Amino acid sequence: MKIQKLADKMGLTIHTIRFYEKEGLLDDRHVQRESNNYRNYSEEAIERLKLIKKCQSIGCTLAELKEILQDHDADAHTNLQIIDWILSKKKEIESKKEEYDQMLDILNKMLEYRIQLMDDPQKAQEMQRTWYANSSD
Repeated sequence: MKIQKLADKMGLTIHTIRFYEKEGLLDDRHVQRESNNYRNYSEEAIERLKLIKKCQSIGCTLAELKEILQDHDADAHTNLQIIDWILSKKKEIESKKEEYDQMLDILNKMLEYRIQLMDDPQKAQEMQRTWYANSSD
């Protein structure tokens, strides 16, 4: 299948697919060059791109993605090792979620202060003093 058809089918851009190929995420099993130098993608390319998209959806970096695909291709890990990796990735995401929750709390306080500043400047100043007094929040 030609690159445009693959891109349309997968919801990706041609540029993205070429990038994956350049980075070694797609190899000879996934893409062949025809005599006119056009790329011809196999059905395996679809499955590979699905796996890439799934890994990206859980926040894998390009380096992690390369490692995951190499390990997948080599069948390098046991099921228990994969479970450990999944648990580790979950912990990483939960930690990031806590950080984002803290950022949202601060933004909500800032917003509440700014709205209160328009409605009741005196109360807004009290809020600000309380906030700074509890700056460890």
